[in-house]
Parts: sequence; structure tokens; C-alpha cells
Amino acid sequence: MAKTWLITGTSTGFGHELAELLAQQSDVNLVATARNTDKLDYLDQYDHGQILKLELDVTKPEQIKEGVKQSLDKFGTIDVLDNNAGLGYFSTFEEADEQAVRYMFEVNVWGLSHMTQAVLPVMRQQNSGVILGVSSDAGLIGEASLSFYSGTKFAVEGLFESLAEEVKEDNIQVTLLEPSSFRTDWAGRSSQKKNTAFPKDYQVTDRALRTYTGLAGDEPGDPKAAAQLIYDQVTNHMDELPLHLPLGESAVRRAQYKFSDLADKFEQLTNLAAATDFSKGE
Repeated sequence: MAKTWLITGTSTGFGHELAELLAQQSDVNLVATARNTDKLDYLDQYDHGQILKLELDVTKPEQIKEGVKQSLDKFGTIDVLDNNAGLGYFSTFEEADEQAVRYMFEVNVWGLSHMTQAVLPVMRQQNSGVILGVSSDAGLIGEASLSFYSGTKFAVEGLFESLAEEVKEDNIQVTLLEPSSFRTDWAGRSSQKKNTAFPKDYQVTDRALRTYTGLAGDEPGDPKAAAQLIYDQVTNHMDELPLHLPLGESAVRRAQYKFSDLADKFEQLTNLAAATDFSKGE
């Protein structure tokens, strides 16, 4: 029986690559969403009735509700939800534009949350399903120039770690996808950038922003390979999906270093931390 995948943000990047791969599979029904469905014409060549293209802005709850309804009306199930829609923002913490940052939180955090909340009742009734959250290695490691973007992805990490515990009993798998730098135009037009007005005071941040901008289009990560890996993991290893799935060698190496170093530091702080507890027996 064909599995139904619902993917947000399929006009560009990871969403585009995964949607195009899924559209060519004989055992997949695809619900591809974007704010502008004209950008989904690349799927038409593969469509033989197994593809549903929907206009869906994840910041609009009424569109989310209608999108889930139309998906069920056409295919009857939603087996995999891929929360791919998202955007980036580069700035110093001090100079960030609050309106732009709030909109990013609406997309990256609340959009993902509302999509997941809309699909959860379907999966609980089915007693099965996979929910993917596109996080980032910036959701594991804070970096200069990415403070608020990292804030959205750290939020996604916490939300989905807790969600995974809540839905275990309903046979629903939750996985956080944590890519490093990929050639998806994320560091190009898919992110807003605000150059610092104080480069002599924020030299590290200024260099970081220039580095990201300079690498746009030349990142080491291959989005087609990532799409294939995601499809293979969900299709062939559904019962053993990892909660955290780093994508790109840089993502896993940097995370290993951070958490190994953090474990060592926490070990050194054990007695200090324990000193704030009541004495045993009190």
C-alpha cells in the first residue's frame, strides 16, 4: 500500500529535492505544498494521479487545516509529515530586526508546531506515522551571526525531543533532521542578512556573516544525497529511526566535539551542582 508523504516548503531546497525524488516512487503518494504552487511545476512530469499540489503558508492556520483535509480526502492517510518550510536570518544579537525575527519564529517554530498538531490526530487514529522536523546543526551549536536563527532551531529540538516521548505509545516516530551547510541556497536568497553597523566591535560576527555569504553555492552538502538518505531511512528503517539525524560530516563532527566537551565540563561541575540540593534525608 502506498504511503502518503506531506511535505511543506517544496518550492526550493531540501523540500524540492525530496518531493522530486518521492514523485518518482511507485509506492508513494505525495502532497507537495508551497506558498505559490506555480513553483511546483517541476512535479507535473511525474504526476499520474499520485501527486497533490497545495497552496499552504505554514503561518496561516486555516490553510494548514484545509491542507490536511484535502490530503485525507484524496489519499485517506498521512503517513509521513516532513516539516521542511523554514528560513534563516543573519545578524548580530544586538542589531536584529525584531519584526523579521518574529516572522522567522512564526515560520520555523509555530508553523512547524501547527502543522504537527494538525497531523497528530490522524496519526494517532492510524496508530502509526513518522514526523520529521527540519532542524539544523545550528540547533545544536550556537554560532556568531546566527543567534536568533539558532534560537528557532534550539526550540525545534526541545519541542520534538518532548514530542517523541509523548507519542511513543501511539507508534509514531519522530526524527530531527540536523543538516550542516548544503547547496540549497539557504545562505543565499533564502536567508535575510543584516550587516553589522559596528564591524570593529563585532569582528567575529562580521567574519562569520561574510564567510556564510561567500560559501553560498559552494557548500559541501549535496541536497540530492540528503533527500535519498531521508527517503531510505523512513522507508527501510521506520522502526529504528534515530531521534537525531545529522546530515553532513561537519554536523556530526561538530556535535560530537560539543557534547563530549560538555559532558566533561558537567562532570567537573557535579559536586557544585549537587550542593544546591537538600541534604539526603531532609
